[in-house]
Amino acid sequence: MRYTIFIALLLLSTVFTSALPEIRQADWQQRCDYHITVGLDDVKHTLSGFAKFEYTNNSPKALDKMYFHIWPNAYKDDLTDFAVQQVENGTTKFHFAEDSIRGNINMLDFKVEGQSVKWAYYNNQIDIAQLTLNQSIKPGETVEITTPFLVKIPGSFSRFGHEGQSYQITQWFPKPAVYDVNGWNQMPYLDQGEFYSEFGKFEVE
Repeated sequence: MRYTIFIALLLLSTVFTSALPEIRQADWQQRCDYHITVGLDDVKHTLSGFAKFEYTNNSPKALDKMYFHIWPNAYKDDLTDFAVQQVENGTTKFHFAEDSIRGNINMLDFKVEGQSVKWAYYNNQIDIAQLTLNQSIKPGETVEITTPFLVKIPGSFSRFGHEGQSYQITQWFPKPAVYDVNGWNQMPYLDQGEFYSEFGKFEVE
């Protein structure tokens, strides 16, 4: 009897394993070193900063565009994936919140190697920026990307926010999306879920 159960479980395991999608991996990984200067205004509840990214393309492909997470914009209105997910989970606090306690990120001015680049929201998602590069980033090449930013910190609805002068500061700066063997991972900010980031070094002042 025990052998029969073991064989049945083994067969079930084989069936379920073969039904799983293939997980692709590579022998390369992109790198992004972060240099950020930022200040907190605890009266206006804002973060004012400047970010410099040293981005190295270790992939075998040239990149003619990039994606950046600008996740504070998830708190800008009630149409974002974050806002929709909150309602789906039965939480309407953000949905009915006044604009004065919602958040956003603005003053973005992306430059690559000192040259301005065009950018737009990706797929009408205001928390993801798509940069159209003036020149492709070749395999093995490192480029410098910069932008100023100004973040309005929202009230305390999720991971990122404040109650008076008590601050929970998470996912607050522009951040390159991960490019891996499966392509770009341009994910919106969600209340439930975790975050995927490029490997690199942080210097924050």
